[in-house]
Amino acid sequence: MSRAAERLKLLINHLDRSPAAIRAAPTSAQTFTYSSQPQRLRYTLDTDLLTPEQRLFYEENGFILIKNLVSEEDIDRFRKEFERICRREVKVPGLVVMRDVAIARSEFVSDQKAVSKLQDFQEDPELFRYCTLPQILKYVECFTGPNIMAMHTMLINKPPDAGKKTSRHPMHQDLHYFPFRPADRIVCSWTAMEKVNRQNGCLVVLPGTHTGTLQEHDYPEWEGGVNKMYHGVRGYDPQHLRVHLEMEKGDTVFFHPLLIHGSGMNQTQGFRKAISCHYASADCYYIDVKGTTQENIEKEVKEIASLFFYSSSQKQWLLVGRVLILGV
Repeated sequence: MSRAAERLKLLINHLDRSPAAIRAAPTSAQTFTYSSQPQRLRYTLDTDLLTPEQRLFYEENGFILIKNLVSEEDIDRFRKEFERICRREVKVPGLVVMRDVAIARSEFVSDQKAVSKLQDFQEDPELFRYCTLPQILKYVECFTGPNIMAMHTMLINKPPDAGKKTSRHPMHQDLHYFPFRPADRIVCSWTAMEKVNRQNGCLVVLPGTHTGTLQEHDYPEWEGGVNKMYHGVRGYDPQHLRVHLEMEKGDTVFFHPLLIHGSGMNQTQGFRKAISCHYASADCYYIDVKGTTQENIEKEVKEIASLFFYSSSQKQWLLVGRVLILGV
């Protein structure tokens, strides 16, 4: 029997067993319970990398955490490049440097506001190297297939909360910001650049919500306000199981664009850093968002993008204006 046939037989055996007989092997420290109905393999592809247990875990939960995937050496290089950009020692075409107006001092330049995020760093060879790391792409291929497109890049520098809880990120679905489909061939890779925990605002996910549909998003009615473009899901079940993804430096989580997730306040005095890239199959296609729940974000993105430059192509609303949206 060929290796592929052996793997297929093993997967079928897992799927035909009752859920009670299946034990997940999550790569994070938490343990999760499978639903009463096992799912067919819709969200993952067989590339001989993910084990059957890992594939089933992603199918059920919409994310998978891989420990120690990115080396300390690489993380340190990304951090040094971030510092160079903050010090304005390098200029990167198309890069948007976002600053937190509530934080008076940056980490590196005392007379500047703190940099809270870099968006669209693809023209910076050092930072874009993250998106091309072989160990990252091997996992990405499990979700997108081999024809991979990197289409949204960020380095997030979550600032210490200034007392108004504005360092929170509302629970949301990334697909809200993406005018292309199919959703099942899109995945985010998110790597902790240092220890990430509940104190400094780790990711919070609602396991299994990736099996639903794209929900309506808008600004949450929070005391103290919310950052521009940080939309949140309206009407999700607040009783749904929440999982806080506490991670070590170099740990990487891959998650589906329909997975509801967000992050809490940074209650420490330091900045919490992470680097991420969204990938999609190059076979994905654009959709017209007119009349959909994404119409509000399209309008807002266009208004902000017009401050930078103008594009008359409807299909380019995200590619031109994506600079001020995601980031947890």
